[in-house]
Amino acid sequence: MAVLTGLSGNEIYCLALKGLRPGDLVIGNSVFSLGFLGSLGAGWKGMVGGEIEQLTSIIHEGRTESYRRMVHEATERGGVGIAGVTSELRHFHGNTEFISVASTLHGKEGPAEKLGFTSSADGQELYCQMDAGFAPRKSVFGNVAYSVGAPGGIVGAVKSLGRGEIKEFSDAFNLTRHLALKRISTEAAAAGANAVVGIETNIMCFEGAHEMMMIGTASHHPGLPPECREHPVTSDLTCEEMWNLVNLGYLPLKLLLATAVYSLGVVGGLKAMFSSFTRGENKELTTLVYDAREHAIGMLKKEADAIGADDVVGIKTHISEQGNLLEFMAIGTAVKRFPGVRTETPSLPAQAIMKDKETWIS
Repeated sequence: MAVLTGLSGNEIYCLALKGLRPGDLVIGNSVFSLGFLGSLGAGWKGMVGGEIEQLTSIIHEGRTESYRRMVHEATERGGVGIAGVTSELRHFHGNTEFISVASTLHGKEGPAEKLGFTSSADGQELYCQMDAGFAPRKSVFGNVAYSVGAPGGIVGAVKSLGRGEIKEFSDAFNLTRHLALKRISTEAAAAGANAVVGIETNIMCFEGAHEMMMIGTASHHPGLPPECREHPVTSDLTCEEMWNLVNLGYLPLKLLLATAVYSLGVVGGLKAMFSSFTRGENKELTTLVYDAREHAIGMLKKEADAIGADDVVGIKTHISEQGNLLEFMAIGTAVKRFPGVRTETPSLPAQAIMKDKETWIS
C-alpha cells in the first residue's frame, strides 16, 4: 500500500542515513470548550494579572489529549518513532480545536510493537540531533497563559509617569516566561531525558489573554553530567547550529531568557512626540531603547556566569509594545565545552540543510 507521509525528499534522505524510513501521516485532535465557570475564573484572573491557571490548564489538557491520540494512531501503524510533531489550536463556533500532526517513522526490521520516540524535529533536524549524539525520547511542551491585568495597568500608568524600568512589570513578565521553560524541562525529566533541544517559542492570543508555548524534543546525550537527569539542559539553537557547536566540542547548558519593561515617562513622551514633528534622531527613544536592550542582555550574562557557561550564542532581542510601555526580551542559549564531545560524522550532508521550495502559491 502507498505511504502517505508529510516528510519531504530531503527529510527522507537524511532519515535513511540513520536507518529510518517514512510512514504515514498521523493526526490527533480534541475540541474543548472553556465553559461558563472557566470563563468567569479566567476573566477574574485576567483582572488580577499574572498567570491565568484555568487557561493554562485547559490548553495543556487539550494539547496533551490531541498528542495522545496521534501517538496511538502511530502505534497502530507499527511505527518506531514520530517526526515533525506540531501542536496547533483553531477557534470555531465558540470552541477550540487542538490538533497534533506528525509523520510516522519505520525501521529496517518492519513494524514495531512499541513506539520508541516522538520528536518535534522534522526529518532534517532529527538527523542533526541524532548525529550530534542526542537520542530522541519524546516531543515535549511547556505553556503558560497570562495577562497583564487591570491593576497592572493602573500600576503601569502611575509608574509610567517616570522614565526608566518598571520593575514590577519586568518581574511579572520574567516569571511567566520562565514558567513555560520550567514546565518543558520538567516534562523532559519525566521522560527520562537529560536535554530538551530544538526548542521553538510561540506567543499567541487565547480567550483575551496570551499563551507562551515552547515545544522541543526531550533527548538523552551521554556526554552531559548526571545532574542533568533531574534538571535537563535546554536549547533554542536550530539543530544545524547545535550540530556545528557539538562538532567543535560544545554542548548546550540552558536556554536563557531576560525581560525588561521600560517607560519613556510623561516628560520624555512629550519630548519624543514633539521631536517626531521634525526631521532627525529621536534621542529620547534612542537612549531608552539602548538602555533597555543593554539591561536585558546584561541579565543574560549574569545568569550565564552563574551556571558556569563558556558562551551565550544565538542571542536574539525582541521589542513589543504593552500599552504605553515597551517590553524588551533577550533570548539565547548558554553553552559549555565538554571533553570528548564530537559529532558522529565530520560534516553535514547537503540534504540536511537544504530548504524546500514552495510549490503551492496562493
